[in-house]
Amino acid sequence: MTPEDGGCQALLAARLAAAGFRSEQASVNSVTNLWARRGAARPLVCFAGHTDVVPPGPLDQWQSDPFVPTVRDGRLYGRGAADMKSSIASFVVAVEQFVAERPRHSGSIALLLTSDEEGPALDGTVRVVERLKARGETIDYCIVGEPSSSTDLGDTVRIGRRGSLTARLLVRGLEGHVAYPDQVKNPIHQLAPALAELVASEWDRGNDSFPPTSFQVSNFNAGTGVENVVPGQARLICNFRFSTVSTDAQLRTRFEEVLRRHRLDYSIEWTLGGKPFLSGRGRLIDAVQRAVQAQTGRTPQLSTSGGTSDGRFIVDICPEVVEVGPVNASIHKLNEHIELGALERLPRIYLDTLRALLP
Repeated sequence: MTPEDGGCQALLAARLAAAGFRSEQASVNSVTNLWARRGAARPLVCFAGHTDVVPPGPLDQWQSDPFVPTVRDGRLYGRGAADMKSSIASFVVAVEQFVAERPRHSGSIALLLTSDEEGPALDGTVRVVERLKARGETIDYCIVGEPSSSTDLGDTVRIGRRGSLTARLLVRGLEGHVAYPDQVKNPIHQLAPALAELVASEWDRGNDSFPPTSFQVSNFNAGTGVENVVPGQARLICNFRFSTVSTDAQLRTRFEEVLRRHRLDYSIEWTLGGKPFLSGRGRLIDAVQRAVQAQTGRTPQLSTSGGTSDGRFIVDICPEVVEVGPVNASIHKLNEHIELGALERLPRIYLDTLRALLP
């Protein structure tokens, strides 16, 4: 579980070494990172993923031990089966077969792995990217193994992600007895009209690749729990999921303009979880689409939906980044699983993509 790696990356480095990969660790604090590369020529095709998982939740509600991989009814069950340990296993199987087929292949292949994707993401992929950037090393094509599929393997390929901006707002009032409204200043009453305006606002209209920016309140707290005391403070947590049409600075400015217009006494803490990114349309998307069609018979939808991913860091040194992986219906849930048929086809999708990019 985040940020523990559990020896996964050491096992992978040893197996990749047999296929001619040279590995280096870029571990920071308690986070384990791995950069493994075969070859020095361009173009460089990178597979990116994370070896950490989220906690399993109540163990007694799993049908089998979440940390003992279990095959049942045509599915592989276990925490991380879909998000995204099957993708990492498929990366390795695909590159092993590719190297066996083409030991003198053009270009280079790399794997970028971290144990900090499910956590704060401060010392994981972002640190590896910083190190690569510092020595002038760039990536031409990157495939992130996130579970991009919605219903069937390959039905969706993500070519970007929205940004995430969170506000933690404190509105100050004046506490007192509810029977004496002239002696209190109710922060809930003060915030309510401003919040109504924020909820009704159109932040942007999106574009061809992204939906309009969304605004959602996730937490609201005020009061002492009794019925006869007006609270002195109200706290609110809200989040923007925003497209490339808006910047985080623009959203912060507009948000605070509303608070000032309503004359609120407030303080605010902003957290930028990630900026939006959109992959360039080029050889990678074409190669992935053809590989998915060949292995599944379906044409994937190109999407920017979902939360954030480490692709937001990789895009700094790579113009083409896509996410293609298992069905995401069971991720972060009890009894997480992947269909065995999908587990067989996923390495072939990655293999066909490699064949197209590194002839």
